[in-house]
Amino acid sequence: MKEDKQLLVVMHLSQLLDFITGIGGFLVPLILWLLKKDEVFGIDEHGKAILNFRISMFIYILICIPLIFLFGLGILGFITIGIFYLIFPIINAIKVNNNEEPNYPFSIKFLK
Repeated sequence: MKEDKQLLVVMHLSQLLDFITGIGGFLVPLILWLLKKDEVFGIDEHGKAILNFRISMFIYILICIPLIFLFGLGILGFITIGIFYLIFPIINAIKVNNNEEPNYPFSIKFLK
């Protein structure tokens, strides 16, 4: 297995494609993980962390939809999730560049 820190950084930052394409932030890391998990050192762990984060955030978005009718709490939830979508990929890309483990808080471990 080879080490490719730049690919790991790109994988984390590719989540920001959601702000441009809507779904690219999920598809690009998924495709990179599926194609390279046996070739690049660390990509399996990082890919699982990203996908767990993305699936968890999607579930939280679904929970926020009915909460809109409860004093507008869903809107606050959407704003919070939007901030998470923006900040955590950048933080984790920096961590990868510094040889640190990725950390996506509030992630449910679907893929282990």
